[in-house]
Amino acid sequence: METTTTENGGGGTSGSKDYKKPTAAALKGAIQLGIGYAVGNLISKPDRDVLMQDFYMVESVFLPSEGSNMTPAHHFPDFRLKTPLAFRYFRELFGIKADDYLYSICNEPLIELSNPGASSSWFYLTSDDEFIIKTVEHKEAEFLQKLLPGYYMNLNQNPRTLLPKFYGLYCIQCAGVNIRLVVMNNVLPRALQMHYKYDLKGSTYKRHASCKERAKFSPTFKDLDFQEMLEGLHFDGDTYSALMKTLQRDCRVLESFKIMDYSLLLGVHVQDKKCLDRGARADSKRLNGQRVLYSTALESIQGDGDGKVAEPVADDDTMGGIPAKHKDEKLLIFLGIIDILQSYRFIKKVEHSWKALVHDGDTVSVHRPGFYADRFLKFMGGTVFKNIPLRGASSKRKRSSIHAMRSASQEVLSPQKEEKKDERKAQSMESLGGQLMSSSKHPDLVLLPKCLNQAVSSSFSTLEKIKKDLEEHLEEHLENRYSHKLVESTLFQCLLSTYCDMESTWKIHWI
Repeated sequence: METTTTENGGGGTSGSKDYKKPTAAALKGAIQLGIGYAVGNLISKPDRDVLMQDFYMVESVFLPSEGSNMTPAHHFPDFRLKTPLAFRYFRELFGIKADDYLYSICNEPLIELSNPGASSSWFYLTSDDEFIIKTVEHKEAEFLQKLLPGYYMNLNQNPRTLLPKFYGLYCIQCAGVNIRLVVMNNVLPRALQMHYKYDLKGSTYKRHASCKERAKFSPTFKDLDFQEMLEGLHFDGDTYSALMKTLQRDCRVLESFKIMDYSLLLGVHVQDKKCLDRGARADSKRLNGQRVLYSTALESIQGDGDGKVAEPVADDDTMGGIPAKHKDEKLLIFLGIIDILQSYRFIKKVEHSWKALVHDGDTVSVHRPGFYADRFLKFMGGTVFKNIPLRGASSKRKRSSIHAMRSASQEVLSPQKEEKKDERKAQSMESLGGQLMSSSKHPDLVLLPKCLNQAVSSSFSTLEKIKKDLEEHLEEHLENRYSHKLVESTLFQCLLSTYCDMESTWKIHWI
């Protein structure tokens, strides 16, 4: 594997040049040029079975602006591109031919998309709607490389999956900057208007779309918004069963890789309007038939996942969406699991433990992989997706049609919730009154309500867990001789001291 440094702009062949940070246009041009050269270079190599070493071998090529004997001249800054060889076999799994892949990415300018998430990633869409290109952090790219052998095995066994399908991983080194990107399947086709979009995790802590996001023309809502806006998406029995079976299988795969904090990207198209925006998308090749196997939502949940290669299915006006209903409205659902490159590392454990001190630990997004998968599946199977009820079954909660849901999201709690709240309050007051009466026998002892005692006990156990984790990692890092690790150790010492002070404070006040 070839190694390079990036301080001189990559490659070290033109150190006298004054490099500047690449512009957005230059970056998009470098992405297309680099991918075009790397994939085109593989075409001349003979086909063979995938080997374990292919998952770790990285091809590296330097593309100077003036060109070379092997590379074309271009108008962008000098850059170097690296890519693992294994993704050639990932593309073959889904019947993607090299010339189709190059045509999709390189034929027309990439379309830049807005990012509704908390990350600083950039998103680009190919003009034919087939592929999404997303920038990722170094740790995410490194984690994906480690996943490749197991991920390839899973996709080979179950090509019909809602998990992201990675078709390429690239690193562009330009002007001292490393930009890492992945090429994935596009979940939401632009040829259909998505009347509603949701990013769902199954958690409730801070799971409202921000005011800034809501003000957008096409906002992406979150879990609490979904519960306020929709009663659930109804499917026929077979579709519901196939969808949940696919989600269960995918979640168990993610759990085996110790992955958490992923989301379900959900697009809802209401079929009371014209399906296809043919005026804006008449030149789209996707309207004439897809080129990637198992790329639509409907294909991803159908079949037995036997891994046999099939011919691509020609698209119709549904664009491969899954039929669903909300009251009397017919819908098309597009969905896929996204953001799977988050492992349950130590920093995520600390994040969960810290949030669990202030909020209910089971409601925060970051959680251990097993619990996260169970909570995710419970929310999807019980709140988001539902079997179509029998005719005549009336809903206890009256809601308006899907187009009137946005205004309903600001309504107060329903009378049923208020009654339950008052009932719980009355029970708590009775319990507190009884305990205060019994405390007259011991005037020096103030008894707490049962629910508060449980909360205090839970906080003690959480503090003990945090303390144990910090002590283990403090001992591990102190054995390392590198200075940056010692800085981290100092940070861990401070955290440990803080938690010990918190523990003492809790005991002083509550014991």
